[in-house]
Amino acid sequence: MLRIFLISFFLFNSNAFAEDLKKVYFGGGCFWCMEESFDKAKGVKDVISGYSGGTTKNPTYKEVTYGNTGHFEVVEIVYDSKITNFENLLNIFWKNIDPFDKAGQFCDKGYSYRSVAFYQNQEQKNLIEKRIKEIESQYNKSVVTYVRDFDKFYKAEDYHQNYYQTNFINYLLYKKGCGRENRLEQIWKK
Repeated sequence: MLRIFLISFFLFNSNAFAEDLKKVYFGGGCFWCMEESFDKAKGVKDVISGYSGGTTKNPTYKEVTYGNTGHFEVVEIVYDSKITNFENLLNIFWKNIDPFDKAGQFCDKGYSYRSVAFYQNQEQKNLIEKRIKEIESQYNKSVVTYVRDFDKFYKAEDYHQNYYQTNFINYLLYKKGCGRENRLEQIWKK
């Protein structure tokens, strides 16, 4: 009897927990850097590097970076909606990109490195557009970040996952060399 109770309790609670998990998708240039930014956020359960926004099915890094897939480098953020929400994650996104760079992000240039915020419903789209207007008003500059309806996400190759942890020294050299932190400080210190 106790065994049945414990199994039922576990199944009920795991289903309830699964319902609280949601996903959101952002692109801010190098997905390694975006992974690091979101991994540290309260309520985030997982961050996965990948590709989205284009037409090529199951693209490779080489195809996305050098081809014409229409995809961006993005992260899939799995979060607990009882702890955080889309708006909080959107604020983290803005603080980790240069919304005024139409050529890419930091030292990474090209279409696949452009910043993009994906929405999955009208409320999310409204929040993105509202924040764009606020940033444009505050800085008196046009935000060039794409706003796109989310369709599909393709996980990047395994060697890209958790790169900032598994290749820590190389990652730090890349991040410093790109000037990412300096540029973010210049933009967002206002």
